[in-house]
Amino acid sequence: MSFVLLAIFFATLICGLPLFAAMLATAISGFLYIGDFSQFRIMIQQFYGGMEPFSLLAIPYFILVGELMGSAGLTSRLLNFAEALVGHFKGGLGYVTVVASIIFAGVNGSAAADASAVGSIMIPAMKKGGYPGSYAAGLTAGSSLIGPIIPPSIFMILFGSMTKTNVGALFMAGVLPGLLLGIAFMVMHRISAARLNLPIVNAKFSFSKLMGATGGAVTALIAPGIIIGGILFGFMTPTESGAVASLYVLLVGLIWTRQLTWKGITKAFSNTVRLSSVIFVVIGAATIVGWILSSEQVPQKLAPLVLEYAKTPSMVLLFMSLIVFVVGMFMEEIAALVLLTPVFAPLAVVAGIDPLHFGIVMTLNITIALITPPMGACVYIVASIGSVSLEKMFKHIWPFVLVALACQLMLIFFPSISLWLPRLLGY
Repeated sequence: MSFVLLAIFFATLICGLPLFAAMLATAISGFLYIGDFSQFRIMIQQFYGGMEPFSLLAIPYFILVGELMGSAGLTSRLLNFAEALVGHFKGGLGYVTVVASIIFAGVNGSAAADASAVGSIMIPAMKKGGYPGSYAAGLTAGSSLIGPIIPPSIFMILFGSMTKTNVGALFMAGVLPGLLLGIAFMVMHRISAARLNLPIVNAKFSFSKLMGATGGAVTALIAPGIIIGGILFGFMTPTESGAVASLYVLLVGLIWTRQLTWKGITKAFSNTVRLSSVIFVVIGAATIVGWILSSEQVPQKLAPLVLEYAKTPSMVLLFMSLIVFVVGMFMEEIAALVLLTPVFAPLAVVAGIDPLHFGIVMTLNITIALITPPMGACVYIVASIGSVSLEKMFKHIWPFVLVALACQLMLIFFPSISLWLPRLLGY
């Protein structure tokens, strides 16, 4: 049945239906396939029920933090700090891009927002500094994958709400994998900088410049500190930390930087409502399809088939990762997460996989889909910002995909990378 629904879903997308409408059409087809028309009333219950969990309220708050930071002038301060920190290395602008993505990951939890915020400044700067346009855009897209891994993370919030996994524990489990991903892209850039003979931005490291940039960025760096620190020390839930961080950035923009205008506030709230609405409608529609798959016991039927060939937890994760990678190439990421998690989560439990480990592997799987052709959203964003053709982007994005996949393999075979910190903190 799952294959039938998947075929219907792709067929409706090809016909040009919006994503949520395609999923609703798939759900209706599922009810027709079952043949029990009395269950149609469940569609409405599942649609609104999928959007009901309190933890999902954190999503608009984290989106709002990122939007307000851009309008308040804090984004440029963070980039100046990153440039003063690593800009003196050969190919320094590339390191700045990766470090900036790590910093922004602690604010908005979205790869698309990361690619847009960092890319709008760094891609033109890299191109002006002699970087090939396709490489500059590819590095920005690759680095944006850090966004949903380092807390906060919209994907982890969705995963936690669906599997009843502690979102705070998931956030802590993502810290080391996110840093690993950042280091991997820095190593890749170091090799590419030598091969492409990329220029140095600063002649030498300037401690005074770093101190000045740090002073300017302190107010911006407090925002991710509120989010991560509040969750880490148990003062706030993820939703509460997002609300407090939003209020903090709003006050900083109005009182300290004084760059946050009424127009900027209106735009930030408008973008937040628009983006959140898209996410929540997709969640509601996907929840219906997930319920149909669950009621037809698709996960229970899939488990014996998988475990017959995948004898260890690592092999099970490899199998699931392969499926998610292929599906993610052709399906919107949030839809893929909401659809596949209810199918794979019971299988992970049967295989003896730790829920936190499974959550991080699943999150990175879905995140990698953001840069894989032909549906990778971040590829389209950076191609537009950098004025690079999609043909060139799709051709040159694969090295960045391979680096992310190498990190994925490390997470699969070394669970302690994701489990060490949450266990240390008592989760």
